[in-house]
Order: sequence, then C-alpha cells, then structure tokens
Amino acid sequence: MNADAPAHNDRSPITRALRSLPPSARGHIVAVLGELCGTISFLFFAFAGTQVANVASNTNTGTTVITETQQKNPAQLLYISLAFGFSLAVNAWVFFRISGGLFNPAVTVGMVLVGAISVVRGILLFITQIVGAIIAAYVTQALFTGALNVSTTLSATTTIAQGVIIEMLLTAMLCFTIFMLAAEKHQGNFIAPVGIGLALFIAELTGVFWTGGSLNPARSLAPAVAIRSFESTQWVYWVGPLAGSILAVLLLKLIKSLEYETANPDPEAVAPANTEQERKHNMIANGTTNGPTNGMTNGMTNGMPNGMTNGMTNGMTNGTPNRRS
Repeated sequence: MNADAPAHNDRSPITRALRSLPPSARGHIVAVLGELCGTISFLFFAFAGTQVANVASNTNTGTTVITETQQKNPAQLLYISLAFGFSLAVNAWVFFRISGGLFNPAVTVGMVLVGAISVVRGILLFITQIVGAIIAAYVTQALFTGALNVSTTLSATTTIAQGVIIEMLLTAMLCFTIFMLAAEKHQGNFIAPVGIGLALFIAELTGVFWTGGSLNPARSLAPAVAIRSFESTQWVYWVGPLAGSILAVLLLKLIKSLEYETANPDPEAVAPANTEQERKHNMIANGTTNGPTNGMTNGMTNGMPNGMTNGMTNGMTNGTPNRRS
C-alpha cells in the first residue's frame, strides 16, 4: 500500500532505534559518536607525528628505540607543528558537519559561552573529548616501539606564570579563529577547517619549545594517563587553555557589541542592494526601449475604439492634402 514501506523495512536496527528517539537525543548521540571518532583520529595522528619526530631526532641503533628528546631542533619542532596543524585541519573538515569538529574541551567551553552549542551538548562533548584523547594515547603507545614521549612539559627556563600565559594566549588565538571562521555564519564557513588548522600550526610553532604547545587539556591529560605519570604542572594545561577560551569569548562579545560587520561590510552582503538598483535602472532602460513597441501592441489590443477615432481624425486632417495632390 505504501511505496515507502519497503525502504523503512530495509533500514538497519540501529537506524530504526535512532529514529525512535526524540530528535534532540538522536542528535546528541550522533554528535558524541562523531566527536569520539574525530578526537581519536586527530590526536592519534598528532601523537604519532610527535613520536616520529622524537625518534628521528635521536641516534637509534639495533632494536632499542630511544624516544626521549635529547636536543630539540627546528626541524623537530616544525615536524610536530605540522603534524598537529594538518591533523586538525583534515579531521575538523571531515567531522565538521557531524559534531562540529571541536576535539578540545577548551574550545567546547568557548562554544557554549558564545551560544554556538547548548550546555547539554557541551557537557557531552567535553567528556567525549577526554575519553577520545586517552584512547588515542593508548593506541599510539601500543602501535609504536619505545616509550610514549608526547607529553607536554614546561621547558627548563619557562616559569609557571609564563607557561600559563603562553598557553592562554595561544589558546585564545585558536579559539577566536574558530569563533570567527566557524561560529559566525558567513559564506566562508565551509573552508573554516583550513584556517583553524593553520591557526593551530602557527600556535604550535610558538608553543612546542616552551610549553609543549598543548592548547588542549585533553591533549595533555591523555599521555599522562597512558604512561601513568602526572607532572606537578598538569594544572597549567587546564588553567591556561580554559582562560584563553574565556579571553577569546570576551573579545568576540566586544567586537560584536561594536557591530564589527559595519566596519568592513561583506561584499556579498551589499550585493542585493546593488542588484536592486541595477534592476531599477534596467526597468527604466527597458521601458524606454520597449515602450513604443509595447505601446503599439497595447494599442492594437486594447485601443481599437481609440484607434478608430484617432484614425478618422488623422485621416481627415492629413488626407485632404493627399487628395489635392
């Protein structure tokens, strides 16, 4: 009887179960699953790249693999920065339409504060990101030979205060980039992951040497859980990024209160006004050009009585000279 019935019967049990749930609950489940997969993928490739950079910078012989960083060099720092930046760009682009592609509790807090996601969704994603990060750390530890060496630590010359401020400023830059490219709606939203990945890349270039370049509480917590070693400075990688997220929120609210759109109007936003003006000009031009033609047509269609009257008048006026000639 119903043409759609076979399609419903062909759905998998999981699909039917999800469709039986309220839309909000179904959306939360899908977002959590997407964020879990995305966080695992993002941090696995970032951790793997960091592990490769640390191993390659050492002299390894035989079956012994030394992962401890003997001396940081620019090539190693660049490799780690590229691993994190590119991994975020790719995975954020993949999972952008599923869960938002946040992968970072600090970013999640910021998105809740600016109203981009609900509090319930934010809490669910916050927990999911921590779980996904820990899974990524364990997978990296299991796959590669040698001790896991992807933890974030302050350099010997970096004080606690410096570490907090560095993490705060770098995270603020990353979060503000996300707010402007992804949370604020515009025609460039679809390429937001590229800009976000580049933002993390340049932040890592600055931060890896001094603080390890965390910008993400889950990123710092996960390796500590995997190797069962918690530094006394672990709290720095929570306070700094969360403070940076709040700083970015305040900056966004400030420029929105100043109506930043009016300072540099979007060309696409003013296009309809120009189009309307052009349409009016075209109407005037078309009316002038097509007026005589349309007038003759309308006169023949609607003006027969007038045409007969005018014809008789014109004939009497103009016809006499012709007859005399």
